[in-house]
Amino acid sequence: MNLSNLTPAKGSSHRKRRLGRGQGSGYGGTSTRGHKGAASRSGYSHKIGFEGGQMPLVRRLPKFGFKNVNRVEYRAVNLEDLQALATANNITVINKEVLKEAGLIGKNDLVKILGNGQVTSALTVSADAFSKSAQSAIEAAGGKVEALN
Repeated sequence: MNLSNLTPAKGSSHRKRRLGRGQGSGYGGTSTRGHKGAASRSGYSHKIGFEGGQMPLVRRLPKFGFKNVNRVEYRAVNLEDLQALATANNITVINKEVLKEAGLIGKNDLVKILGNGQVTSALTVSADAFSKSAQSAIEAAGGKVEALN
């Protein structure tokens, strides 16, 4: 095998239709554009969602729901994740940079520590928010909680 005998898999590539090249081609005459009207002419482009004058789907359906512009979304990290991170890397201070390097959060995520799991080592944890159960569990294990906001 070499570059000169490589071919696409059978049925994976198609020949381009040559429109407007005479009646014998099967695509002559109107060139698949139908008869008359703007859509048959060059330069025609329709608006997105235009359905030929019929009431468009977007306008037929009712408005629904509400988006709160002031919503604050947190990335949840559980106590079991913190404990696993601490034992694997032998660390006692956990902050956003450590969580980002571990792949638990993204670079712009706000972090909330939740109370699922148990903490056995004394950890100093800094995050944007804590649940009450997570905060009490960290402090019960001899650790410290630092809220960033």
